[in-house]
Amino acid sequence: MRILLVDDEELQLLRLKDTVIKVLSQDNEYLIYSNPVKAYEENKDKVIDIAFLDIEMPVMNGIQLAKKLKIANPQVNIIFVTAYDGYALEAHKMHASGYITKPVNETLVRNEIEGLRYPVALPEKEGNLLEVKCFGNFEVFKDGEPLRFARSKSKELFAYLIDREGAAVSLNELNAILWDEDKSSYLRNLIVDIQTTLKEVGAEDVFVKRHSECFVNVDKINCDAYEYKKNNPTAIRMYRGEYMAQYSWPIFKND
Repeated sequence: MRILLVDDEELQLLRLKDTVIKVLSQDNEYLIYSNPVKAYEENKDKVIDIAFLDIEMPVMNGIQLAKKLKIANPQVNIIFVTAYDGYALEAHKMHASGYITKPVNETLVRNEIEGLRYPVALPEKEGNLLEVKCFGNFEVFKDGEPLRFARSKSKELFAYLIDREGAAVSLNELNAILWDEDKSSYLRNLIVDIQTTLKEVGAEDVFVKRHSECFVNVDKINCDAYEYKKNNPTAIRMYRGEYMAQYSWPIFKND
């Protein structure tokens, strides 16, 4: 994402920058300005995902800057950051995404990020990755197409490994979770099914089997639940209280 931050007070700008980075992570492009005119001139032709703007600034105030940015980029998310609450009505009239009264802190920024008017895309990871959807029913996609496991229990086993977020799981634990009884031979068939299914779509390196345990390589996966835990605003909005809803065992730990 491309994030614009503008405040004519240097200390306030530094505090805003540090706080936003803590909420959104460093894996974004941050455009930081104390001069609103320069901020507009250098970014009017760029796609800005979120703009954090002070309001009371010389030459061009935050309201004026926001109006110019919205003309250039109608779907920019404007979040006003000000020491005064008297501009809230004007911000509402221009359909701003948020309004923060200084001093800025992580809770205030996170609350506004979660309610963005225009959703921002989940960050893309490098490589040819599986897309894993945990919110609602569990599904796995490759290039937009759902994976078809030969057995429903294979899919559930894979879901359990996704839930464990890369932690190694013993075959005994998998056996207990899936059946609550010993079906070791059938479990081996499920593992082969997962390996075959992933190999067919060129994603065999996602699943790792070592001796009497297995796990998933999280670096080869784009997962909504993983992004949620990184405080990704789009993933946060996607969560509606359902997590792998077709199974009885999952509990989404979102604290």
